[in-house]
Amino acid sequence: MSKKYFEDNNDPEFLYQMLSRLETDCKYFLGNGNGYEKHLRASTISEQISAMKEIYNKLDEKPEWLTMEQINEYENKMILKLTEKNNKKVFYER
Repeated sequence: MSKKYFEDNNDPEFLYQMLSRLETDCKYFLGNGNGYEKHLRASTISEQISAMKEIYNKLDEKPEWLTMEQINEYENKMILKLTEKNNKKVFYER
């Protein structure tokens, strides 16, 4: 997912919907998605969070249901989940 994707999209309704979709992906990744990046719309944690921050910063009226602090928390939790998953994989492969 490229930052240019949102460059020409200024419709607040679309941006809120996309931000909600990206947040839902984060929740799934942390839960039933078991830390698999293939479940993320943006393919990687870094790109997913980057897209969320881009959209959030683009919105004049910030959503009541999501803050920048929560986006940062998602990033930290997702990185931790991926690290734990990868460590288990290495342990089991030994």
